[in-house]
Amino acid sequence: MNMSDSEMVERLVAAIEKLQRPALPVAVDLWDTSLVAAYLKRSPDNVRKEIIPLPSFPKPIRLPVAGRAQALYRARDVVAWAESHQQKK
Repeated sequence: MNMSDSEMVERLVAAIEKLQRPALPVAVDLWDTSLVAAYLKRSPDNVRKEIIPLPSFPKPIRLPVAGRAQALYRARDVVAWAESHQQKK
């Protein structure tokens, strides 16, 4: 898979930003769609189109801001949702 220069720059910037942010415990962290996607090992587009619309997926938190607020998800709820789909023996 070849990345364009702009994709590589975006990934580098994201990696640098991640290093600069303190890590929060999953019990209190809020994840945006890109972090949900990283956790689920899916693309952000796949998460937006295929996973978030599922009725069983956790409902978003939208902070009060001017305009449309970004959807955030409780990390613990996303983890619990994913674990609820573990196959039984």
